[in-house]
Amino acid sequence: MDILINWFLDLSNSKSLGLVIFFITFVAIIAYVYLGKERSERLESYKNIPFVDDDQHTPKAPHQKSGE
Repeated sequence: MDILINWFLDLSNSKSLGLVIFFITFVAIIAYVYLGKERSERLESYKNIPFVDDDQHTPKAPHQKSGE
């Protein structure tokens, strides 16, 4: 156990290990977002939002009472 702690405390080793951990996390997030077919279709539908006319799609607040 002492050898493992000393290996990790060496700055050159901890940088490499940190890079690997963050890269794996990044790839996992990208895979989660784009590999689900339903989620992928929803994200693809969002790409045209800036071009939609505001008069056609005016979202209402979910709890808006009439007369306010």
